[in-house]
Amino acid sequence: MEKYSAYRDAGTGIQPFLNPVPPTVSSLLATALLPFRYIIGALRIVLLLLVGILYLFLTEVVLYVFYPVPPLHKFISWAFTAVSARLALLVLGLWWIPVTYVARRRGRSVPMKEPWKPKAGDIIVSNWASWVEVLWLAFRFNPIFVLPSPVPVDQYSARANISQSNVTGRRTGTGSAAISSSVSRPPAVRVPIQGFHTVSLLKMICSTGLVPPFKGLVGDARPLKSIRKDATRPVVVFPECTTSNGRALLRFAQVFDESVPVKAFKVFVMCVRYDPPTLYTPTLTCSIPSYSAFNPLAHLFHVASSLSLALPQSLSIRLLYPAESPSSGSFLASDILAAGGYKDDLTEACSVLIGQLGKMRITGQAWEDKFAFLEFYRAKANR
Repeated sequence: MEKYSAYRDAGTGIQPFLNPVPPTVSSLLATALLPFRYIIGALRIVLLLLVGILYLFLTEVVLYVFYPVPPLHKFISWAFTAVSARLALLVLGLWWIPVTYVARRRGRSVPMKEPWKPKAGDIIVSNWASWVEVLWLAFRFNPIFVLPSPVPVDQYSARANISQSNVTGRRTGTGSAAISSSVSRPPAVRVPIQGFHTVSLLKMICSTGLVPPFKGLVGDARPLKSIRKDATRPVVVFPECTTSNGRALLRFAQVFDESVPVKAFKVFVMCVRYDPPTLYTPTLTCSIPSYSAFNPLAHLFHVASSLSLALPQSLSIRLLYPAESPSSGSFLASDILAAGGYKDDLTEACSVLIGQLGKMRITGQAWEDKFAFLEFYRAKANR
């Protein structure tokens, strides 16, 4: 859309924030089936709510019985989370999610049988485009999820840049003048991440599409190193700090402050790829959140109203072999990072590796740009 061209990445030409839409093909059949889609969507949402209630009952009530026995408590916690997350995916039609192990360089001799088994205190790094990968990670690893907490934005000029970049249309002259001037809109000022909050699985799902600073976080933000050292499970980090539409990677925030290769813990790198939507298959990416407090219920209903009992394999998860991760002893930073110093080698290395895994381009847009985009998007929607 031309009115959102200001948020198209200048380097790649990709718009990473708008949700993908299916081809605009008129279909009488699709229109006739619309009432059935609403009925199916409502039934699936009811089942999904029942799964959520079951999960809360198991983890908030039943699980406390096993608290005095830590090993049993950990196992039961994983079992309850895995069953609930898998049931949620099944209800929504995701019967199977293909997982592929990928070597960065074909033909290179790497130990292919090394297990992808993150342990307590290890870090899982991934791109973020939907609540689907959150459920998949919960099902496979029962990890600790964290949300970033930036420094107060009023200490930086990001909001000033945002207010200036949103001036379009008649206030800048003609509509075409607004388009041409908005394309050259500079990226928002990078706001440092001061720490992280550990959050529940449901809070992580409800944060899909939102941008920092996230509301409803309890307590003070803690350094990632402190969270990792105290962790009893793997820790999942989404360095993009918000969801994209899956077409490209957002610019990673500097969240690790680590050199490579990492020696204190293991790093597991993964990438999630989503196919474009079709006339009968909705997009699974969720870049724009719901306006209500029940985010991402609107997107869940959109997916649940699909007429397919099992959604086509429109996504895939790609895991980098641990022998080629930034924590491997054989990892060479010079193979990944260009010459020159980086403030956060691990963040830059993960960004390049995820881009290579998913064959995705890396944009200059970041969560700060999406913050500006959502303000502009909501202002347009409210007119």
